[in-house]
Amino acid sequence: MFTVCVRDHMMIAHSLRGEVFGPAQRLHGATYVVDVEFRRSELDADGIVVDIGAASSALRTILASVEYRNLDELPEFANVVTTTERLAHWVFLRMRAAIDGGKLGEQATGADALRVTLHESHIAWAAYEGALR
Repeated sequence: MFTVCVRDHMMIAHSLRGEVFGPAQRLHGATYVVDVEFRRSELDADGIVVDIGAASSALRTILASVEYRNLDELPEFANVVTTTERLAHWVFLRMRAAIDGGKLGEQATGADALRVTLHESHIAWAAYEGALR
């Protein structure tokens, strides 16, 4: 399996409802390093997995929509506990939509799978991975 990864980051604010989250129930900030890995079993005719520039641009657009925002105030996160795992899935869904919408070019439609990893720190992260076809 061939893999290409692009990386960016986002800074958000949120609170996590539920006793299991202890002090994180209060409003707090988080900075996530976000990796998106595109996987395909065969390279395209140009010998690539995906256009890295297009992938980076799409990721920046996705993250910019929540950058410096309080997720608790956004309608799309109403009634959602915005854990790192759920945010990884949120990025996955938007990147898949960008691929399906042609924003990453023709070669991206040949990707077999996508993995999104959100790094909370250098020692903790969560990911969501799924097939694209």
